[in-house]
Amino acid sequence: MAAGCLFLNNKGKVLLVNPIYKEPWEIPGGVVEHNDSPLQACVREVREELGLTIQPKRLLCVAYSPSEGDRLESIHFIFDGGELSKNQIKNITLQTAELSEYRFCTLDETSELLNERVGPRVQQCLKNLHSDNTLYLEKQDQVV
Repeated sequence: MAAGCLFLNNKGKVLLVNPIYKEPWEIPGGVVEHNDSPLQACVREVREELGLTIQPKRLLCVAYSPSEGDRLESIHFIFDGGELSKNQIKNITLQTAELSEYRFCTLDETSELLNERVGPRVQQCLKNLHSDNTLYLEKQDQVV
């Protein structure tokens, strides 16, 4: 299981981070550890990776991916981190042992930078951001 957080800036661009240990870019987040809830993991990972203490607004989606090649099956939770203030953005402190940089990206840029699993999830979440619905995604991240 993994948990991530979708953050926007005041221009509606998405915050992505660049891990140093793998390709490609990601949204902030990481693995749900033993006895962590997905929400606890999201809050912990954002604090560790960005130096920000946040409480996500809500769960945007749950996505299931089957085993494929070397990848094990997984469940990924994406939470709504909301719009970061200019002060919060100024105070981002990257965990340099894991991340080399961050940037705010347009929807088109997220398609180019994120992998084939995470990219469609982020796009679906952005489409559904102003809805009260939580998405369940599987089968190439199609809404079920």
